[in-house]
Amino acid sequence: MLDTRALSRQPGSSKDKSLSVPAPEDFGVEMVGVPEGAAIELDLRFEAVLEGVLVTGTATVPLEGECARCLDPIASTFEARFQELFVYPDTRSGGHADDDELHLEDDLIDLEPVLRDAVLLTLPLSPLCRDDCPGLCPDCGVRLADAGPDHHHDTADPRWAALQGLAGGVAPAPPEGGRGDAGSRGSTDRREGKQEG
Repeated sequence: MLDTRALSRQPGSSKDKSLSVPAPEDFGVEMVGVPEGAAIELDLRFEAVLEGVLVTGTATVPLEGECARCLDPIASTFEARFQELFVYPDTRSGGHADDDELHLEDDLIDLEPVLRDAVLLTLPLSPLCRDDCPGLCPDCGVRLADAGPDHHHDTADPRWAALQGLAGGVAPAPPEGGRGDAGSRGSTDRREGKQEG
């Protein structure tokens, strides 16, 4: 919780604050996130307005995870910007603010929901150790970055395995003169032609 009583609810008054807070649990997405308890560096500006306190800030967080292509560990730093209005409970139509609005409680601000939205919604779902990471070999699982450009396997596509036995076979030759029934019909036609003549 962050205390805003120094603003004294005077519209136009402001205060800057920098602080470090520990990361809560489950602060990340499937493949990358902020380790629980890691330091989140916050640079904040509080501004008093008629309806509440406008908070503008930047959060710098350490990230840990694994590359979506080669599964190597990733460690980096991520910066997220945010701005949010925290509403006084005794404003907005007699204190009935919208459900999606954030509230001050006894002039205190809970910044965790804002941080979660600012950081988690901008984290990559498929993080990469580098933009051109080639990933893993689908046949043997070796890192392609280590194996080099000549790495390959002479394996046939399993979808064509059933046809491999046919590739060396010889198709039977058709009977001489085409199909037998066609030949017999032709000779009958010739005989009928002779009788008519």
